[in-house]
Amino acid sequence: MKRTLPSCIQVVLAVCVLVSAALAQQDKGTSVKAVQRLNRAPVNREVLQVKLPRPTTIKLPNGLTVLLLERHKVPTVNFSLWIGTGSLDDPKDQPGLAKFTADMLREGTAHRTSAQLSSEIDAMGGTLNAESEFGATYTEISASGFAENADKVLDLMADVVLNPAFPGDELDKYKRRLLAELEEQRSDPSFLGQERLYRALYGNGPAAIVSATPASVQGVTAEQLKQFHDQHYAPNNSMLGVAGDFDTRQMTALIEKYFSGWKQQKSAGATPVPGAPAPYKIYLVDRSDSVQTNILTGELAVPRNHPDYLPLRVMNHVLGEGTTGRLFMNLREDKGYTYGAYSSLDADTYARPLIANTEVRTAVTDGSMHELLGELKRLREEPVPSAELDDARRAMVAGFALSLERQTELLNLWMRVKHNGLPEDYWDRYPAEIAKVDSAAVQRVAKKYLDPEHLQVVCVGSGKEIKDVLAKYGPVEVYDVDGKKVAP
Repeated sequence: MKRTLPSCIQVVLAVCVLVSAALAQQDKGTSVKAVQRLNRAPVNREVLQVKLPRPTTIKLPNGLTVLLLERHKVPTVNFSLWIGTGSLDDPKDQPGLAKFTADMLREGTAHRTSAQLSSEIDAMGGTLNAESEFGATYTEISASGFAENADKVLDLMADVVLNPAFPGDELDKYKRRLLAELEEQRSDPSFLGQERLYRALYGNGPAAIVSATPASVQGVTAEQLKQFHDQHYAPNNSMLGVAGDFDTRQMTALIEKYFSGWKQQKSAGATPVPGAPAPYKIYLVDRSDSVQTNILTGELAVPRNHPDYLPLRVMNHVLGEGTTGRLFMNLREDKGYTYGAYSSLDADTYARPLIANTEVRTAVTDGSMHELLGELKRLREEPVPSAELDDARRAMVAGFALSLERQTELLNLWMRVKHNGLPEDYWDRYPAEIAKVDSAAVQRVAKKYLDPEHLQVVCVGSGKEIKDVLAKYGPVEVYDVDGKKVAP
């Protein structure tokens, strides 16, 4: 009897073959047959495209979009509900209201107490979570369990989404916990750096907010949570993804059973549009007892569906995505200034930041600033060598291929296609599109999005020891740990 590989393993092999072929074809004056890649997948030029398993998409009469991805490898099922609301919809005087609402969903419903919810989900060996991150354009409620318990898991999930009670005693406990977290947060240099950088990038817009405040926590009421929930939690503003061991027809019937009574609402959310980029400036957050300096640089990049996103992803990988990036190899391996130096690229339905960061000893703040800014300049002014670019593209495609083994990640990919308005064949073309990114494209986006005229730099550290050092690199504006500007 003929034996076959599992479908995802076939996809992994196909992706590796595809990228090897695509990259080989870019080598100047070299035929594919002449290329030797030791310890890498052999090249089969007949394999030109990868086609990932696609979910079945339906829409309920109330407007709820449902993605159903059957995966029968393990007897589990995962649910992920994205509701199109988040901190960007917070009232200006109530930062954190979207987060509070999501966090309180599991603290009791009209039918179950917080303890009963926990007991029921634990008895099934399942999970049930809700979160709304600052800056995100959706709130996520997720649940999982064994396939045989899909009905019960979906019942619990629907209950917390449709019938939250926001009980007063649980809200009081939640406030106490959150106030303690906020107090601890202000002693964290990483948070202080992020807070100041997002203010520098987004000004007074809602995307600049990265945390609730003690006043917003203390002042929130159960009625305000209910009002936010009723206004923004709506099926026509939501998408439910399901992946796992189930029959599509039967699962559709279950979803209709629990969510068909969810009432539509008019959408009240709006995607923010960042203003003009601010001029280059250095922000010093004076943390007098610091023995190190946290350095962050950032600029706004592009929405997720922008054509420059993939070249930016490749550029970011070269710069600092992991321990093979230039920042890590320079600041840690070569100079020994730090334990780590990295960069990251975020993207959503609006422009999110490209950030480079490191934490260094106070004594090497000067050298670290010089090297970090120097690496940004090098990307703008020098083409990335072909071998380095080749390694970056291969690593990205290999990481993508391996991620396909996780059904939750596969589901997330397709939900992101819907959420960000990407083409339906986006992930089929992804390996080939990454392979097409050449050094000219990387240098082009580096010049555009690592603009020295608009780069924002934040340093968290001892002001008396590093302020004069930072002044060598540009104008410095000083803030205290409470976020208040300090007079010159």
